[in-house]
Amino acid sequence: MPREFTPKVVTANHLLDGDVVYLTADERWSRRHEEAELLTDEAHATIRLLDAQRQVDTVVGAYLADARPGPRGPEPTHFREVFRTRGPSNYAHGKQVEL
Repeated sequence: MPREFTPKVVTANHLLDGDVVYLTADERWSRRHEEAELLTDEAHATIRLLDAQRQVDTVVGAYLADARPGPRGPEPTHFREVFRTRGPSNYAHGKQVEL
């Protein structure tokens, strides 16, 4: 029996600086997870992923990541994705500078 589809966001790494980015409903790439488009329909999620994977001049490694609705927007549900929202772990740059 197939698994029930759970909400997702499209995520990737920015081609030039490597930072984690998320696809928004208005076709932008954002570094903020809560701005990502929360995809609740499997067919729509597949289309959004295919669109993202074609943007080879902007991002690399696009994939669907599990998420859930939150008070400020989508929230990651897996520890790996929570870790990715915090930025690089080797030294403070990118998202860690904002903290």
